[in-house]
Amino acid sequence: MNAFLSSEYPQSAPEEALFHVIPAPLEATVSYGGGTAKGPEAILAASDQLEADNGVNAPGEKGFYTAPAIPLGKDQERNIALIREAVERTLRVPGRHLPVVLGGEHSVTYPVLQALTAARGGGIGVVQIDAHADLRDSYEGTPYSHACVMRRLHADLGIPLVQLGTRAYCREEREYREAHRDSILALDGRELEAGNVRELKLPDWFPEKLYVSVDVDGLDPSIMPATGTPVPGGLGWWQAIDLLSSVASQRELVGFDVVELAPIPGLHFADFACADLVHKLMGLAV
Repeated sequence: MNAFLSSEYPQSAPEEALFHVIPAPLEATVSYGGGTAKGPEAILAASDQLEADNGVNAPGEKGFYTAPAIPLGKDQERNIALIREAVERTLRVPGRHLPVVLGGEHSVTYPVLQALTAARGGGIGVVQIDAHADLRDSYEGTPYSHACVMRRLHADLGIPLVQLGTRAYCREEREYREAHRDSILALDGRELEAGNVRELKLPDWFPEKLYVSVDVDGLDPSIMPATGTPVPGGLGWWQAIDLLSSVASQRELVGFDVVELAPIPGLHFADFACADLVHKLMGLAV
C-alpha cells in the first residue's frame, strides 16, 4: 500500500510526523453498494497526484507517517478492537500527532473516538458531514453498523454532535436528535444549500476539542458518485471546505476521518477528490 503523498514527501518517522495516516479498509456492515474496503488504498494512490501545497499551506512540512493497513474482516467486535489499538499506538508516540483515518465504512469512527477520548480525557465533540444521520440504535442485527456510528458516539461515549448535510434518515433518528437538542445540532442538506451556508458558529456546549468525520456521501453525487449510498442534494465542494474551515477555526482539531469511498474503476476524479479533501483537512490542522 502507498504512503500518503509519497511523490512529494519521504515517509517521516512516527515520532517526527504530525499526521499519522491510518488506513482502515473496513467493509463489514455495508447495506447497499459495496467497495469501501478499497477506499483507503485508492485515496493513498491518488494522493501522489496532489501538489505539495494545497492552496493555503504545505501540511507535509509537518511530516506524514502512513501506518500499515489494519487487517480487518467481518467480525465487527474484532474490527473495533483492532482500529482502537491502531489509534492508541499513534497516541502513545511522544509529541503531538493527529490520527488521520481513511475508511472503509463509517463504523471506523467509533473505535477512533474510543481511543481519543480515553487519551485526551474526554472533552471532544464531533462535526460530521454526511447524507445520513447514522443515529439508529441497531441496524440489520448489530449496534456497530455504519448506520449506528453516531448513536454509539453520542449515547455510549457522551460525545456532542454537529451534523451537516444530512438528508436521509428514519423516524427513529429524527426523534432521537430532536430529544437531544442540547447536544446534537443538525443542519440538513436542503437548509445549507438553500441558504448557501458557508460559515457556522459552533454552539456554546460544543467542547474545546474537535474531531471531524466526513462520510463522502455528504457531498453531492455530482461531485462524489463513488460511494455506496449516494443521495441527491448534497454539499458542494467549496461549501463543504468553507464549513470545515469555519468550524476548525473555532476549536482545536485533534483528528479526523474520511470514509465511505467505494472506488469505481477508471473514475479517477472521485479518488482524487477524497485525497484532496484529506490534504485540505490536514491544512486546517496546521
